[in-house]
Amino acid sequence: MKSLLKMTWMEAKLFLREPVGAFFTLIFPLMYLVLFGTLSGNEPTPMFNGRRTIDAAIPSLTAMIIGIIGLIAIAITMTTYREKGILRRLRTTPVSPLVVLAAQVIVMFTMTCLGMLLLIIVGMLFYQASFEGNALNMLAGFVLSSLSFFGIGFILASIMPTVRTAQIVGNVLLYPMMFLSGAFFPLDMFPKIVQKIALFIPLTYVVNLLRGLWFGESWGNHLLDVGVLAGMLLLGTLSL
Repeated sequence: MKSLLKMTWMEAKLFLREPVGAFFTLIFPLMYLVLFGTLSGNEPTPMFNGRRTIDAAIPSLTAMIIGIIGLIAIAITMTTYREKGILRRLRTTPVSPLVVLAAQVIVMFTMTCLGMLLLIIVGMLFYQASFEGNALNMLAGFVLSSLSFFGIGFILASIMPTVRTAQIVGNVLLYPMMFLSGAFFPLDMFPKIVQKIALFIPLTYVVNLLRGLWFGESWGNHLLDVGVLAGMLLLGTLSL
């Protein structure tokens, strides 16, 4: 436990010392939230079935944070550790590589939580955002979504030959996901072909689940989303 606490503290400091990672996790989503609030005035809109833009944007931008953490932060960090032989050298010390992995998950999950909390605080303080769901359901959906994308990050880290490759592949995967998953605009606005493509985009299921739970929908309405995300989590766990 002592080793885990020390490693977690070290990983947290390393994350916060990288301004780009902290910016895209904590500040970048807030900028989009303010942009949506400024453009819409947080009035009810047909785009979200009569709901307000900010109310739909908070869970959607949370999905974006999850994608950034999984596809970029975790993939790059773990590829760096593997490329530099850090995990291999740790096997010769009392610190198990599993401690490093656990610390990484704890730090990244904490940063993801912080990113979502900032969205909620700003949304409620400045745009009177409302939450219609159950807090425990929302938390469970958030945990499942986060860990499933962390799993993708670990899969990328296990197959990418270099850090540079991991960075390029992560970005190539992330940006189309953000725009084609419904994170920014409802999929109903897109042509049918785009909506079909979205079914093959993992972030789509995060957006659907979190937005639905935020609006008070039941788990029964999101069995497909849960199944896909649970499968991603299982694959990620097997890749460790």
